[in-house]
Amino acid sequence: MGDQEAEIQILETQFPTLSGRAFATARNTVMAAGLSVLQSEGKFIYRVSADGSKELVKEIEPPIDVLVGTKLVIS
Repeated sequence: MGDQEAEIQILETQFPTLSGRAFATARNTVMAAGLSVLQSEGKFIYRVSADGSKELVKEIEPPIDVLVGTKLVIS
């Protein structure tokens, strides 16, 4: 494996952790400002307010399990 491919592999393994941190930081920043966020739980989307209250926004399709490495086409 070339140096560039090895670097890409390292970055890809770090992505889930780093993106999780980024989303958590953004959520905390929004909540600290007194705003609300949308979050999914199972088949539902909720608006979560800074005080912790939740309001149902919409029912959605349930999440699906996907094997690591699977490529999905969204059309």
